[in-house]
Amino acid sequence: MKPWLWERAARTPDALALEARGARISYGELNARAERRAGALRARGCAPGDRVGALFGNDPAFVEWLHAAARARVVLVPLNARLTPAEHARQLDHAGAHLLVHADEPTVAAAAHAVTALSASLRAVSSSELAQGSAAAPPADLDPAHPAALIFTSGTSGDAKGVVLSFGNLLASAIGSILHLGALPADRWLATLPLFHVGGLAILVRSTLAGSAVVLHERFDPLEVSRALDSDAISLVSFVPTMLARVLDVRGEAAPPASLRAILLGGAAAPAPLLERAAKTGWPVLPTYGLSEAASQVATLPPGAPLRSDGGGLRPLFGVEVRICDELGAELPDGTPGEILVRGATVTPGYWRNPEASARALADGWLHTGDLGVRDSLGGLAVVGRADDMLVTGGENVHPAEVEAALAEHPDVIEVAVAGLPDPDYGQRVAAWVVLAPGAVAGAADLESFARARLASYKLPRSWRFVRELPRNASGKLVRRELAEQARGDHAHSL
Repeated sequence: MKPWLWERAARTPDALALEARGARISYGELNARAERRAGALRARGCAPGDRVGALFGNDPAFVEWLHAAARARVVLVPLNARLTPAEHARQLDHAGAHLLVHADEPTVAAAAHAVTALSASLRAVSSSELAQGSAAAPPADLDPAHPAALIFTSGTSGDAKGVVLSFGNLLASAIGSILHLGALPADRWLATLPLFHVGGLAILVRSTLAGSAVVLHERFDPLEVSRALDSDAISLVSFVPTMLARVLDVRGEAAPPASLRAILLGGAAAPAPLLERAAKTGWPVLPTYGLSEAASQVATLPPGAPLRSDGGGLRPLFGVEVRICDELGAELPDGTPGEILVRGATVTPGYWRNPEASARALADGWLHTGDLGVRDSLGGLAVVGRADDMLVTGGENVHPAEVEAALAEHPDVIEVAVAGLPDPDYGQRVAAWVVLAPGAVAGAADLESFARARLASYKLPRSWRFVRELPRNASGKLVRRELAEQARGDHAHSL
């Protein structure tokens, strides 16, 4: 297959590809820029299969580099801009990258050069320095099995692993998403997720295949997002639950604009009150389950389907299979929670230079996600939480997501996270970290009484911590391991 941007530019060169920082770039122009940058990579000695780091925020230049990497057939390694130079250096050393391309902003340039100081074999070059090069025409065909990107997982439960995503993985994911959501020539996808995250990167690939436009925001700002929804004819957007909540806070009871036809809501389980709030005002929210190892989307609520308070009813994308299994890999009956297993052309061939982790994750030809889900009698999927988040107190299993959902129904609670803390008598005790609404006065006793009517006694939190915000990574996911670290210093209310 040919690079998808080259194919798109040949078909609709004048169609709008990208709108960012006040500029509008057509597919023909985007392709020309990507070709020149690919030529610059070749001039620097980059050969097919080489890994090239990319340190950018939500910069339009990153979009060019994504397509340039495909044109040059190098493996792009997008870096989380929020990490330290030492963390970047470890990831690039693990990837075996010798070149780091970075944004022109002085702070990013300084960070990039700090990375090179920690890695003797790495060179850092600004995006503007690699703007020009000679392009080979027509481009060489892409092997669907060839690695396209190396995405480091968010590492919410430990060290990040490098997920290999092939050109075939990205293509299958984009096609499956388009078939699920539909594609219209006038579609405009608002991109506020980090582009180094698989959810942000997937937007760029989907839109190129569909020939639609991406409206790129440098960062998430609920006021700016609300303005864009009203004035920029946005039809599609991807949010994590906290982003949706902040946009709804800004808009109050206002209905969504007529142009908006779908909000992909993923990255974390959405609290039932948030889903109910969105449904009440008519927002077209489609809860979504996905992960880096499956090139983003796995299953999504079909457009037009009723929004359920448990976030369930999700349907796998075209070509994706989902099973719910026990610890031994046996498929479980409907209604029984178990691990979510995924199979299909979107699934990674494995983790970079980590055969042991790859063998565990891809046992028996299925991706073992480590996520817990339950299938209903109609085949719809609901995500329960992470298997390694489950805690055991007094011999009883407690799923944090169940406790969080119950507490989130309290009107004074904005956000809540639940984890286990060591306990000499019960092994672990249930602990809750709560973000209250401004001016709210609910205390530990009030929330315990509220939860008692909704949960078995062993599921009730025994320790309460009231915090201003919960620890999250750049993609909006709760970093649960940091909760225990907070517990060492925060003031706790125990019952």
